[in-house]
Amino acid sequence: FLGIGAQKCGTSWLHHMLSTHPGISFPAGKEVHYWDELSHLGVGHYISWLDAGDGKSHGDITPAYAVMDIEKIRDCHSSFPWLRMIYIIRNPIERAWSAACMDLALEGGCLAEVPDGRFADHIRSQGSLARGDYEMCLRNWREVFGHERVLVLRFEHLSVQPARMLNQCCAHIGVEPSYGEGDPLLSQRVNPGRGLPLRPSLMPLLSSLYAARIRSLEQYLQTDLGAWIPA
Repeated sequence: FLGIGAQKCGTSWLHHMLSTHPGISFPAGKEVHYWDELSHLGVGHYISWLDAGDGKSHGDITPAYAVMDIEKIRDCHSSFPWLRMIYIIRNPIERAWSAACMDLALEGGCLAEVPDGRFADHIRSQGSLARGDYEMCLRNWREVFGHERVLVLRFEHLSVQPARMLNQCCAHIGVEPSYGEGDPLLSQRVNPGRGLPLRPSLMPLLSSLYAARIRSLEQYLQTDLGAWIPA
C-alpha cells in the first residue's frame, strides 16, 4: 500500500502508528521516493526494498506521490494494479502555513522575524499550491486506480478518533484492525510542526487562494468542509 500524502497532514504519525501493527511493516522506511525520484533504477529495485519476506503487508508512505503527474501514476499502476492508497487531507490554509513554516525554518534564523512577503512567496509557490489541491490529486489517482482504492481521511480526526482512523486504514489495507480507543500510544505526537500561529495578516491571501478550492472539494467529496473556510 501507499501513503500518498498530503504533506503536513499527519503522514509521520500514520507511519509511526501503522508500524506498531503486527501485520504491517515498512522495510524501506518512510519517504522512499521511488515513484517520484528513483523510478529510473527499475521496479526490481523497488520490489527488493519492500520484499522483506515476513508475510506482512508492506507500505511506502511518501507524501510527494500525491502531486505526481498522471503518467507516473499510470506507471505505478502498470506494475502494481492491486495497490491501495491512503490520503490524509487537512484544511489547506493550515497545511500551506505549516509547510511554509517548516521550509523557512530550515533556512535558518528566527522564524518570527521572517517578513510576511517571504511567507507569501512560499504560499503562492507552485509546489505549495499543488500540494493543497487535494481535488486534483484525488482525481488523478482515482482516474488510474479507481475510487475504491484511495482511502481519504481527515487530519482533524487524528486527535479525536485516532483508533477509528487507524482501523479504517487496516480494513482498507486488508489486515486485522487492532487499535483500541484509549490506548496512550495513539495520543503521541510524531514529528510535530515547528511553526508559529498563523499570521492574521496573511489570512486574506490564503483565503483568496483556497476558499473556492475548498468549496469545490466539498462538492467532489460530498462532505461538509465549511469549518475550513474563514468567516
